[in-house]
Amino acid sequence: MPELAAVENLSANTEHPEAILEKALDLHEVSILYSGNPAINKVSCHFLRNKITSIIGPSGCGKSTLLRSLNRMNDFISGVTLEGKIMFSSEDLYGAEVDPVEVRRRIGMVFQKPNPFPKSIYNNIAWGPGINGHEGSKDELVERSLKQAALWDEVKDRLHDSALNLSGGQQQRLCIARALAMEPEILLMDEPCSALDPISTAHIEDLMFDLKSRYTIVIVTHNMQQASRISDYTAFMELGHLIEFGETEQVFTKPLVKRTEEYVTGRFG
Repeated sequence: MPELAAVENLSANTEHPEAILEKALDLHEVSILYSGNPAINKVSCHFLRNKITSIIGPSGCGKSTLLRSLNRMNDFISGVTLEGKIMFSSEDLYGAEVDPVEVRRRIGMVFQKPNPFPKSIYNNIAWGPGINGHEGSKDELVERSLKQAALWDEVKDRLHDSALNLSGGQQQRLCIARALAMEPEILLMDEPCSALDPISTAHIEDLMFDLKSRYTIVIVTHNMQQASRISDYTAFMELGHLIEFGETEQVFTKPLVKRTEEYVTGRFG
């Protein structure tokens, strides 16, 4: 699809000059293959520091596959290979000397369905840092992480209760707090609100606004309204190709590609 490649290159390079120094992740011709079959085709784009970027597109277009590649979660899937480069802090994430465990500490992830550990609220937060050699106060770490996730006031008097007793929205914020406790630089979110009610969704969206002052956030979402509300930048994908990438207002109101316009206006997908 040469016309798509041209669009990818154009959209990936239309940036303000000052943004060049603010790239948290920079993708160069990234292809991801399942047993030799391409799921992602030569995607080039970047994610800027302290911004929220939404990845949108119809089911099966490769959104989650691309997201998982950003902290090497695809390593756990047999037969998956990656071509091209993903640069993070001047290093290729898939370089031979790079420790994938350290990658996942610095680039945290929150999944579609809340998945708290069958432990107390306190130990959900403290366990990961503990096994990774955290030397500070666990009490302070737990309090700070829960406050960052806007959950502290709701659970501070029951920290030793099971996390499984929390509501779905609270469990998802706990999972965010658990990721933040590892002190990442980037937070990946794979449809974090798809299983939540509107009130819980609003809590998560408000939380993302608060967190972007300290973290870079990349979110996969099927919800066009959510993408337009929360994100600074939007990437539209279809059939493994990056069709368009740009500032969210531009992508939703003045898309450069007709296929993008058809998707964001609900004509397909």
